[in-house]
Amino acid sequence: MNFGEKLGLTALRQLDPERAHKLSLYALKLGLTARPGPVTSPRLTTSFAGLLLPNPIGLAAGFDKNADAIAPLLDAGFGFIEVGAATPRPQPGNPKPRLFRLTQDRAAINRFGFNNLGAEQIAQNLANRPATGVVGLNLGANKDSGDRAQDYVDVLKICGGFVDFVTVNVSSPNTEKLRDLQGREALTALLSGVLDARGHLANKPPVFLKIAPDLSNAEIDEIAEVAETCGIDAIIATNTTLSRDGLTSPHRDQAGGLSGAPLFQRSTRVLARLAQRSQGKLPLIGVGGIGSAEQAYTKIKAGASAVQLYTAMVYQGLSLAADVARGLDDLLAADGFQNVADAVGIEMDRYL
Repeated sequence: MNFGEKLGLTALRQLDPERAHKLSLYALKLGLTARPGPVTSPRLTTSFAGLLLPNPIGLAAGFDKNADAIAPLLDAGFGFIEVGAATPRPQPGNPKPRLFRLTQDRAAINRFGFNNLGAEQIAQNLANRPATGVVGLNLGANKDSGDRAQDYVDVLKICGGFVDFVTVNVSSPNTEKLRDLQGREALTALLSGVLDARGHLANKPPVFLKIAPDLSNAEIDEIAEVAETCGIDAIIATNTTLSRDGLTSPHRDQAGGLSGAPLFQRSTRVLARLAQRSQGKLPLIGVGGIGSAEQAYTKIKAGASAVQLYTAMVYQGLSLAADVARGLDDLLAADGFQNVADAVGIEMDRYL
C-alpha cells in the first residue's frame, strides 16, 4: 500500500461505510487508483472450470453490484472478477444503515438485501465490458418474487451472454428464506432450471454455486452430491456467516452477514470438507477472511483452485489483490511448485 492509498483509506473510514463504498467505485471509474494490470506468472496461471485465469485471485461479488467499474477492476491485479448480485427487477434493498465496519475484528456486517439496478441495466453495462479479462455474474432473486427459482433463470437469460461464468447465490442471509434453496429438492430443481437455460446461450458460461458457511457436514455432503448429480462446474465456499463468535466490535450484534477475518476458519472448514467429499473432482473457489498471500495459500492447500477477496480491501486497499498474487507466487516458488494447481488440496485433512 502506497502513501496515497493509505491516505485515501483513512479518509474513507471517516465516512458512513456505504457512502465510502460508493466513493471508492467512483474513484475507480475516474482512474484515481493504481492499475498494475493482471498479475501473472507461469506459477500463477490457472485453468479453472474451462476458464484460463492469469492468476487465481478473484474479486468476490458485492463490490461492483451493477457492473459499473469492470475495466479498472480487471486492471487492479485480479485474475478474475465477479459482479452483482443481479435480480430480474431493480430493487432498493433493505433500509439503511445496512453496512457496518467491525474495525477491531477486521470484519464487516452487511444486510444489503440484493440492492441493484436490475438485470436489464446490468446487461447493458456488461455489454460494454472489455473484450479481455474473466468476468462473472452473481445471480439473485427479488425479495418479493413469487418464484425465486425462475428469477435466477430470468437473470441468466438477460445477462448470461455477456459474462464468462455465472454464480447461483442461494446463500445470502439477507433475503428471507433464500437459504432454504440449499435443501436437496429445491436446489436440484433450481440448478436444473439454470443449467437448462444455460444450454440455450451461445457462450454457455460455466455455472457455479455459492453456499453458506453455516452448514453441518451432512448438509455440505448433500450439496456436493446435488452439485455433482446436476453437473454444475464449481462451488464457491463461502458466503457470509450468521455466527458472531468471538467478536469484540461495537457493531457485533447488528443483523446481517458477517464477512472478514472472523470468517476465515469457518469458511476454510467448509471448503476442506467439500474438497474431501468430491475427492478433488469438483473445482472450488475459497472465499472468506482472506487478507494475505499466506491465507490465500491456506485456502488453496485446503482444496481451492482459486480464491476471492472483498472485506480485507476495506482495511488494506485495492492494492491487496496484486500484493496477494505476487506473494502467492513467492510462496509457491519457495515450496518448489511449478504451478498453483500442484498445491491444491495438499493439506485438506488439516482443516477438517
